[in-house]
Amino acid sequence: MYTEFKTERLRLRPTLEEDAELIYQLMNTDKFIKYVDDRGIISIPMAADYIKRMMLPQLKALGFSSYTMITKHDEVKIGTCGLYNRDGVAGIDIGFGLLPGFEGLGYAYEASHRILNAAFDEFKLNEVKAITSKENFSSQKLLEKLGLQKDGVTKLPNSDEEILLYTLAANKRRIAQKD
Repeated sequence: MYTEFKTERLRLRPTLEEDAELIYQLMNTDKFIKYVDDRGIISIPMAADYIKRMMLPQLKALGFSSYTMITKHDEVKIGTCGLYNRDGVAGIDIGFGLLPGFEGLGYAYEASHRILNAAFDEFKLNEVKAITSKENFSSQKLLEKLGLQKDGVTKLPNSDEEILLYTLAANKRRIAQKD
């Protein structure tokens, strides 16, 4: 039905209601709340509803959305990476998040690299954006490693916080390594 992607260590498949526990855990990590937002997801049923309301409609409309990262060797759900049609960002935005025990192991780069390639090659996007907090240096470093360029600052609707905006045009990307 929808495309699944693979990397050396991961399976990336669309985030579904069955991933509610992962979304609940992820959205309640200290880093998610600090650098993204407190979405007020205080239960697994609320996470399932969030997936149903916020992720699945975009998947149905555009063919892409959030992807659940699943380790190939033991089928553990470790985070998400996706392409988002986000309010306040003119264009499609790449985003990623990992559960704390899986940070710093290269999974975010591996998943983001594959999703970025899919954005251009499978979904035929001309450009991908990214946003991140000015204080989230690990996210900034990853975006730059992926080839995105800092493009200034922006503010999301209903927020006074200035955040960094990054951009990568399809014709400016580096030749991607084979996944």
